[in-house]
Amino acid sequence: MKGRIAGASTVTVTRNEILYSLNKPEDFILAIVEFTGDDTHRVHYLRQPFQREPDFGVTSVNYDFSELLGRAQAPH
Repeated sequence: MKGRIAGASTVTVTRNEILYSLNKPEDFILAIVEFTGDDTHRVHYLRQPFQREPDFGVTSVNYDFSELLGRAQAPH
């Protein structure tokens, strides 16, 4: 789960999170909580969020927040 304020530009994801999602794609859902202000929020789910493994030595990767939200779905 990653949380960000609405309008944030990036989300940081660890190498281990990316590797787990690639190794167990049917078990991994990236939950993104978008905080919209005044104690309100929206939850988004993204299945298979990552396409490739990070380079060796990379500890985390910044992803475009709006791009991830664009591919996500509301919980159901």
